[in-house]
Amino acid sequence: MAAHQKIEVDVEVCIGADKFWHSIRDSNTLFPKIFPEVYKTIEVLEGDGKAIGSIRLIKYGEGAPLLTFAKEKIDAVDDEKKTVGYHVLEGDILKHYKHFKAFLSVTPKGDGSLVKWWCEFDKASPEVPEPHFIRDAAVKTFKDLEAFLKA
Repeated sequence: MAAHQKIEVDVEVCIGADKFWHSIRDSNTLFPKIFPEVYKTIEVLEGDGKAIGSIRLIKYGEGAPLLTFAKEKIDAVDDEKKTVGYHVLEGDILKHYKHFKAFLSVTPKGDGSLVKWWCEFDKASPEVPEPHFIRDAAVKTFKDLEAFLKA
């Protein structure tokens, strides 16, 4: 069984990098308001919810199949480069993956942005599939956020 597998995806959005990044950084309050079917609540347990070391508890709604909650810790953030990384401390995902880290970067591309999302994970057992459903959920969130910001 290979350790530290990785999947990634690039998503182009027609929102400027600064505006999109600030919306991502404000996800603790913004996502439960605009995506209540997916994000019931995002509660900051430690820190300010944005800085390295911050821990947040995400409770998922019915729009997030297979997941009910995740406790995440921010490992890295660079507002200038518009990058953030975190790992899952507790939650449903750890039933399938021994370790799960995710990363996000937003870079300008033309009049819009390129959002790059990737995750590194170790499967709990060989029959566990790669977490494509999480990648797909991230893509949907970025596209839905784009639609919200355009409205």
